[in-house]
Amino acid sequence: MFKDFYAQRGEYVVISAEQASRFAKGVAGDYNPIHNPDARRFCVPGDLLFTLILVKFGLSRQMEFRFTNMVSADTPLCFSEADNGELHVCDESGKCYLQVVRSGETTHDADAVEAFARCYVAFSGKNFPHYLKPLMEEHGVMFNPKRPLVIYDSMGFSLERLDGFTPDLALTRSSLDVQGKRADALLEFSIESAGNAVGVGSKKLVVSGLCHYDSAEMAAIVDEFYRLKAAYEAA
Repeated sequence: MFKDFYAQRGEYVVISAEQASRFAKGVAGDYNPIHNPDARRFCVPGDLLFTLILVKFGLSRQMEFRFTNMVSADTPLCFSEADNGELHVCDESGKCYLQVVRSGETTHDADAVEAFARCYVAFSGKNFPHYLKPLMEEHGVMFNPKRPLVIYDSMGFSLERLDGFTPDLALTRSSLDVQGKRADALLEFSIESAGNAVGVGSKKLVVSGLCHYDSAEMAAIVDEFYRLKAAYEAA
């Protein structure tokens, strides 16, 4: 499950730029240039780390993820569980990239884990332009078009049950809290199964380097997003 997107080398997980990029585009539908293998500031998608946590430790009814640093390609990562039950993703020097707090029942059922991971990642991959563009336009701000920087800060969810569900996520509310040159975007979502509510969750993003909203600049960025999407799907 998702084994094509990482390599296990002893106790460490290693993710190449090519693997991370394929996951971003092929699984998450995320065409952010920062996930291109040749990007100067390349980073592994946070949603791939999220997915590997579920693969290795299972899906719990309540989980909170906090991303503390960006992961470069080919960084040896140790996925571990502390004595208090917290999960951590750290490198060889102990630098932490992801902290996870969980509670409640946990399932290791491969079908349930994969279904939830794919469902959430597909939702999460729509950060831009689907969710962020309307928010930025509404508030009259946008990221620097020459150096767009949107950082995955945290996410969490609570599920009523784990058995026999085919999850589907839908955005229920979004907000943007502008603080000078940065803004916090909060995306809240519902989790349903066969039309029935089974949980709720939210995701927080940090948008840096804000400037005044420019509709022409934004249109060019959106056009480039769809150009990259079409090129990937054609290939």
